[in-house]
Amino acid sequence: MQYDDFIDERPTWGVVSPREGGGDLGLVRDTLKKDQVIKEILACQEDLKAMLAKVQSVQKEVDKLASGNETLQMYIDNLTVQMAKRR
Repeated sequence: MQYDDFIDERPTWGVVSPREGGGDLGLVRDTLKKDQVIKEILACQEDLKAMLAKVQSVQKEVDKLASGNETLQMYIDNLTVQMAKRR
């Protein structure tokens, strides 16, 4: 082995021309795209969390109203039975 066997032909510092392989430029673009996608995903996750909280809130309200409706229906049924007994 000689020292010349370890020499990299590409410079380790500086900008690599796209004509010389351009892998670094593509890597930077890919990294920026991935970063943008991650930001969009995180924003969508926050939107989904907000929607889930709203759905849960509405579901609680629906459950409360359904319970109230059941109470009213029992009251109406009892009144109907009482009216039928009086006749």
